[in-house]
Amino acid sequence: MSEQTLLVTLGDPNGLGPELVCRSLGNGERACTSRPVLVGPEPSLAYHAKRLGLPQFWKKIEHVADETEGKIGLLVPKGLEQFEMHPGEPHVEGGRAAGLTLELVCELLKSGQAQGVVTCPLNKAMLQDAGFDFPGHTEFFAERLGPGRDNICMHLGGPRLKVSLVTTHPKLADVPAGVTHERVLRCLELTDELVKALGCAGAPIAVCGLNPHAGESGKIGHEEEEIIAPAVEEAKRKGISVVGPLPADTLFYFAAQGKYSAVLAMYHDQGLGPLKLLHFSEAVNVTLGLPVVRTSVDHGTGYDITGKDCADLGSFHAAFDWAEKLIAAKNA
Repeated sequence: MSEQTLLVTLGDPNGLGPELVCRSLGNGERACTSRPVLVGPEPSLAYHAKRLGLPQFWKKIEHVADETEGKIGLLVPKGLEQFEMHPGEPHVEGGRAAGLTLELVCELLKSGQAQGVVTCPLNKAMLQDAGFDFPGHTEFFAERLGPGRDNICMHLGGPRLKVSLVTTHPKLADVPAGVTHERVLRCLELTDELVKALGCAGAPIAVCGLNPHAGESGKIGHEEEEIIAPAVEEAKRKGISVVGPLPADTLFYFAAQGKYSAVLAMYHDQGLGPLKLLHFSEAVNVTLGLPVVRTSVDHGTGYDITGKDCADLGSFHAAFDWAEKLIAAKNA
C-alpha cells in the first residue's frame, strides 16, 4: 500500500490524549504503515514529553504535506497557539481546543489531504460549554463530513466481540422512537461492510431485540415484530448474512464464543456493557458510513490518571491498527 496520511487528534489536551500519543509515538518504536500527523495544541505535547524525558519527536508544520525531517508532523489549529494547560482538570478551554481541532480535521478530510483520523478522548460537557453543540465525536463527524446522523452507525469492537448501535446517545426514554426500519437496515448494511473489510464475515450478524426476551412474540413489546424483524428480512434479501431479532441477554454469550461476526444492538448500554466487560482496555470506536475512516479509543479523558502513566495503551494502539487496516481496505 502507498503511504496514506492518518490524522491523530489530541482530544481534550487536559486529559489522556497527549499522554497516550507521547507514550505510543514519542519513542519512534511503533511501526506505521501510514504517515501520522498530529492535530492539537503544542503545549500539551511539550508538557508530557518533558515529564516523560522524551525528545521533541514532532515538528510543527503549516500544511499536511510539509516536510517533517524524520519527525511526526504537528498541525496547530488557529486560536490554539497560546493554549494554557490545566492538566488533569475539566476546563472549558479543553473543550474549545477539542472543538477547534475537530473543525480543522474535518476541513483536511473533506479536501482529501488525509484518508482517516484517530481521535483521542474529549469531554462532551466541556465541548458543549465551549459552544460546539454536539453530543460527541460521532455526531460531529456525521454532520460536518456530510452523511448526517441518520446515515452513520456507531460501532465498537475488540478481538472477540464487535457491536454496532442503532441509536447512539439519546436519553433512554427516547430510544424506542429511534429504532426504525430504516435505521436497523442502514446499520446492518454498514456493519456488513465493516466485517468484510476486517476479514471476519464468516459468521452472520446477530440482531438484538429491543425488549426483554425479544418481545416474547409481541407479549412484551411490538417493536421486534413490527420494525426489527422486517428490517432483518430486507437485509437478507440484499444478501446480508444476519439472524434475529434475538434476546440480548443470551445473544452476547454466543457472540463472545464466536458464533456471530458482529452484533447489532438497539441502544448504547445494551451493546456496550457486554463489550466493555470483555474489552475494556482494547476496544476501538469506529464511525461507520463516513466517506473517510474514523477510529477512536474507547475510553474517556481520564483526568484522574492523567500524568500518572498508568493508562492502558491497548485501545489507542488498536484504534491506530484498525484505522490503517480500514484505509487499506478502502484503497484495495
